[in-house]
Amino acid sequence: MLYQLYDWQRAALEPWRAFAEMGNQLYDGPLAVVPGSRNVAAAFDLMTRITQRYERPDFGIDSVVVGRKTLAVTEEFVLDKPFCRLLHFRKDGAPQQPAVLVFAPLSGHFATLLRDTVRALLSDHDVFITDWVDAREIPVTVGPFHFDDYVAYVRDFIRFLGADVHAISVCQPTVPVLAGVSLMAAAGEATPKTLTMMGGPIDTRRSPTSVNNFATRRPISWFESKVIQRVPMRYPGFMRRVYPGFLQFAGFVAMNPDRHMDSHVQYYHHLVEGDGDSAAAHRRFYDEYNAVMDLPAEYYLETVERVFQKHLLPQGKLVVAGERVRPELIKTSALLTIEGEHDDISGNGQTKAAQELCRGIPERDRMHYLAPDVGHYGIFSGRKYREIIYPKIRDFIAKHD
Repeated sequence: MLYQLYDWQRAALEPWRAFAEMGNQLYDGPLAVVPGSRNVAAAFDLMTRITQRYERPDFGIDSVVVGRKTLAVTEEFVLDKPFCRLLHFRKDGAPQQPAVLVFAPLSGHFATLLRDTVRALLSDHDVFITDWVDAREIPVTVGPFHFDDYVAYVRDFIRFLGADVHAISVCQPTVPVLAGVSLMAAAGEATPKTLTMMGGPIDTRRSPTSVNNFATRRPISWFESKVIQRVPMRYPGFMRRVYPGFLQFAGFVAMNPDRHMDSHVQYYHHLVEGDGDSAAAHRRFYDEYNAVMDLPAEYYLETVERVFQKHLLPQGKLVVAGERVRPELIKTSALLTIEGEHDDISGNGQTKAAQELCRGIPERDRMHYLAPDVGHYGIFSGRKYREIIYPKIRDFIAKHD
């Protein structure tokens, strides 16, 4: 019922949002000569952003430089499943390049959160990414989506692209990707040439963060009763059980409320002062940050229990579709693990644990990198990612391609 009440509240705010948008246009236009108009326009602008709905952003990657040529980039879906679409960034006229499959997190934000990751990869690789569908848009008749289904998707996507692909998993998907590749190795199937795992919860017993502690201090029944809701009536997924995006967003903000409050205050002052560049940077960040999606309840609860509470993978006890997951059977995929020194979501050592689990991979084909002065999001986006981390990924893929 909470989700339905929230949706009604958002609908009730629509007239106020329209009023604020009109006020902003007036005081930033015809009434700009009125004393104090900038302050009023800035207040209306801020109110508009606080009350508006944020949908899935665009990747916005229209071109990329390959060698010395600028090539047009076109997005195309090459495989369509109920809960996820495989998106290909096609480059017309590009030379043959290593195929890279990026597994985006299914943990609240859309795949566009990895825009920087994709943009850097595109110069040297043929890039595909998992584009997860908002669970509220999926009719309940499609059925549930479990952790085991996620692992099955991993295997299907890798098979679709073939054994020459290089797999990159960012944060949450490191566990199901490692599980999927392990099961492929056990079945005698070809596995990706390389596995790059970045800031993921392979073993959350190591350097536990506040996120890890929150998950372990409450029984799974608490999560089911407190955060699982049914999709309201106006969406295609009406009555589907989900972990709603608005509750996830509230959790994100609660981790650093003062920082977000200060950011919005600064945004107001940027508008008043006419600092368009700083205001635009704020909008770009929060357009992405505020866009959140609903997660299937089954997948979310099983992930909390298996990954964060019972630590089944590092203990060798993870069972998927009736088969025990054995990472030590992976032998032909090179492994690169990457962590950020100041990661406050996946603590140091949590991703590196994959190195020990994948002991069947020769030591010469395994590499770990701890990025200095980098937080969680800096692992896959921003200047340090582009200048320090990406070159290591690029060189590792080139070495093993």
